[in-house]
Amino acid sequence: MKISWFLGLFFVNAWVLAQAQPIATNRPFESEIRAFEATDKTTPPPQNAIVFTGSSSIRLWENLATYFPDKKILQRGFGGSELSDVIRYADRIIIPYHPKQVVLYAGENDIATGKQTGKQTFDRFVTLFEHVRLKLPNVTFTFISIKPSPSRRQYFPENDTANQLVKQYLSKQKNTQFVDIRPVMLGQHGQPVPALFKPDSLHMLPAGYERWASVLAPYLK
Repeated sequence: MKISWFLGLFFVNAWVLAQAQPIATNRPFESEIRAFEATDKTTPPPQNAIVFTGSSSIRLWENLATYFPDKKILQRGFGGSELSDVIRYADRIIIPYHPKQVVLYAGENDIATGKQTGKQTFDRFVTLFEHVRLKLPNVTFTFISIKPSPSRRQYFPENDTANQLVKQYLSKQKNTQFVDIRPVMLGQHGQPVPALFKPDSLHMLPAGYERWASVLAPYLK
């Protein structure tokens, strides 16, 4: 009788775990976040580092740390994430590291979905910023302006709105920075320089990241 009871309990628990597991693993980008956590266990992250996070423009920045050799860099960009995703995972990819600086590139994908305006994207940014500032009151928070991707020209006006609102907001906050990388990515007539982008006219080539690094370097702590 006891054996049957224990077997019954075992199968009930197994069923509950089987039902609960997909909820956790099926969340957007969950596998990438878990990969970061697994890496942290085998290779402890540096203390008092600069955390770069956000969307694929950070994730695809190859050899990011080599662009800033005198800094301790931790690269935590993931997928084609939106600000809502960074909010969801902030307590796992930002807060635990207790960084001295957070460098964020996000917001472009929010607007490119066609579902978020520049103002709504800004509101998402404020939610993230306030959460990070609550948990890490002394961290330097740096926002990289939304870039002018040629394949997303139709969203430039909303991008400009988001950038302007974020810039104005951060100007009133302590220990913050708005880094405008747009001027170095524009050529004649204020148009994006094609040579900075991959064939998809969205993601950048090393030449694009070199221009980013030249602008960003003075802001890093």
